[in-house]
Parts: sequence; C-alpha cells; structure tokens
Amino acid sequence: MPCLDAWSESLGGISYPLLSDFWPHGEISTKYGVFRSEGYSERAIFIIDKNGIIQYIDIHNIDDQPINQVIFDTIMKMDPESEKGFLDSPEVRDMPEGDVIMYCTSWCNDCKKAKIWLEEHHIDFVEIDVNDFPEAGKLVRSWANGNLVTPTFNIQGNIVVDFDVEKLKAVFSIEE
Repeated sequence: MPCLDAWSESLGGISYPLLSDFWPHGEISTKYGVFRSEGYSERAIFIIDKNGIIQYIDIHNIDDQPINQVIFDTIMKMDPESEKGFLDSPEVRDMPEGDVIMYCTSWCNDCKKAKIWLEEHHIDFVEIDVNDFPEAGKLVRSWANGNLVTPTFNIQGNIVVDFDVEKLKAVFSIEE
C-alpha cells in the first residue's frame, strides 16, 4: 500500500480505487496473467471502467515508470469529470545544474543505492527527481530509448543509464 500511495501522490492524488496484489500473494496477478513463475508480479497497470471492462493495459519493466499522461488521458476518456480530480500540472521551473547530475525518483531502490555509492566515493552531485521536473523525464527518455530509467546520470555530458557501477567507475576513473 505505501507504494500505491506514493504512486497516487506522483499522479497528483487520484480518487480512483487502486489495487495491490499483496495477499493472498499473486491471486490477482495470476487472474490478469502477469504473475511470473519466479514468484512475483510484473509491474502492470490495468485501468478498468465502472462496467468492469479493461480500458488500458501497461506492462513494463520494474525499473521504468509509466507515462502518467497516458493514464490521465485514458481516465479522462472514461470519465470527463475526472480531470477536476487531478492536480494542476507541476510548475515549470529551471532544473538545477551541476557537473554530476543524478536523475531519480524517490521510490527507486537503485537511486537510493546510487546516492550512497556517490557519497561513499565523495562525489558531489545534484539530484533531480523526474517527477518534479517533467523536462528531466524527457531528457532521461531521450537517453534511454524512450524509457524512464532511474537513476540516470549526466556526468559532464557523459550519460550513464541505470546504476551501472562499472560504467560509473570508468567515467570517474575510480579503481578499486
């Protein structure tokens, strides 16, 4: 449930019921065909209308974020009044600058690990949450074949997609 709360908040706070397949483990995921034999579910979004008809399906990599605008558009097609329930678009403002920029999200475990790694190596960096800066998400997608992969780093023009320690060591000339 905390993950759903965080996701709902990143969408601007939505009033639609959200389902998490927590217990019994895998029951709903299995019914929707997204439970993996390894014992966990794909990251999947199903938007179901009031008549129980699936209007939208998005199954994506666990490290990638869905494109929220597509979700909003689908909900608004189903219920034009729903637009009133979404908060206004985030304020457009200048992104912070720096020699080392880590594009991240607050919920990403790899982002948390990368932050610790950078701090352990005494590397100053600027952290930009892609949810707070829509233009940051566009940049990351341009570098990651259309996917919103976090963390992604811009190190003085050297782009490293995902928390790839070996690539980061090479860019920073770190030998261990």
